[in-house]
Amino acid sequence: MTTFATTNPATGKVEKTFDAHTPAEVEARLARAESAFQTMRRTSFVERARLMHSAADLLDGEVPDVGRILTTEMGKTFAAAKAEVAKCALGLRWFADNAERLLAQERVDDHSYVRYDPLGPVLAVMPWNFPLWQVIRFAAPGLMAGNVGVLKHAANVPQSALYIEELFRRAGYPEGAFTTLLIPASDVAAVIEDERIVAVTLTGSERAGAAVAETAGRVLKKCVLELGGSDPFVVTKTADVERSAAVAVAARVQNNGQSCIAAKRFIVDAKVYDEWVDRFVAGMAALRVGDPMESTTDVGPLVTEAQRKEIAGQVDDAREKGATVACGGSAIDGPGWYYEPTVLLDVTTQMRVLQEEVFGPVATVERYGDLDEAIRIANRTQYGLGSSIWTHDAQERERLTAGIQAGQVFVNTMVASSPELPFGGIKRSGYGRELSGVGIKEFMNAKSVREDVTDAIPSASAAAD
Repeated sequence: MTTFATTNPATGKVEKTFDAHTPAEVEARLARAESAFQTMRRTSFVERARLMHSAADLLDGEVPDVGRILTTEMGKTFAAAKAEVAKCALGLRWFADNAERLLAQERVDDHSYVRYDPLGPVLAVMPWNFPLWQVIRFAAPGLMAGNVGVLKHAANVPQSALYIEELFRRAGYPEGAFTTLLIPASDVAAVIEDERIVAVTLTGSERAGAAVAETAGRVLKKCVLELGGSDPFVVTKTADVERSAAVAVAARVQNNGQSCIAAKRFIVDAKVYDEWVDRFVAGMAALRVGDPMESTTDVGPLVTEAQRKEIAGQVDDAREKGATVACGGSAIDGPGWYYEPTVLLDVTTQMRVLQEEVFGPVATVERYGDLDEAIRIANRTQYGLGSSIWTHDAQERERLTAGIQAGQVFVNTMVASSPELPFGGIKRSGYGRELSGVGIKEFMNAKSVREDVTDAIPSASAAAD
């Protein structure tokens, strides 16, 4: 039988194992989801909000306990884990308080309007790097809209997956309103094809996204994909060098560098390049790597041994092709899957670090001469998720904001997701949006309603249209 394990990245030791759900258990859970939708779709916004506030209250009371699960399963620092849990509670409350407004009927004229109706059970295929938030940003708008959620979480975070199901059950949701499937990736296609699943959302790798999109397309079901990122962080000559360099460190190593929207490619005006690089390298070199449960730790381990090998391979490739390693550049000996915070200079497009997503605490720095070149470098990637620009000049801000190809541009701050803003990317970073009024409507039926406006019988041509 397939099992799912919690393997602590800080020690490499297996802490808990769980059996996969049997075909009969999967069938029962999908049946409950279908039944729950018939209840949820008729539930008032007032009642949905009450349930969601109840879930938020439970989360608020369990921040340390849930945070410990997240740290144990994927290695983020305990401080970051607790912040993630708190953010989830805020997200739940935001959708509880705003969903009715976001989904209100839209009056077109005196005789026409658009209403938004839920679709049914939506499958969410989620990754390990933000085990709670990635799920909540799907579940909060989905449940408030009257849909129900079916979760296939990453194999290495089974405790997180089961906790989320239990959270909504304890909050009072109908049985099956949110259910977790402990199944291998090879079983996902069959779930997408199941007639009870109406749509699918995935956050993860390009390969996983392509596989899900292929299956969903074959059975004509909508999907939303949030995939990889290689976010540019552009520093202009008018930027605050000291502050931008300090924020750059945090932006690169957030979540131990394992974030789709972490800044990865730092693109700096030649006029401030030397000073900026000195500050950035010093900040990266000063980071404390260690036990993620310790309050003094800045960077914990990578999630798996395989992930550390991937990062090491990308750095070694750059080094062999002429990159300068300004700091770091090596795995750390001992138990756990730690890697030094690393800065690479003199990088070229022949190196993997500029061709691929780098999912660890490794940064590349490039210099540019003018804004046209900065924009070309920023867009010289297959990805288009987030971006950060640093400037105090209005014209620079406008040119960069308009010119960078990304789903998000953050000015003089690091990229972050928040409930009120659409979240997603373009190019190979995926399509569709999560969060905000845009995201909550992704899995709704925008139903046009036109009331009787005339006694005249429409012409045959008009009726045919």
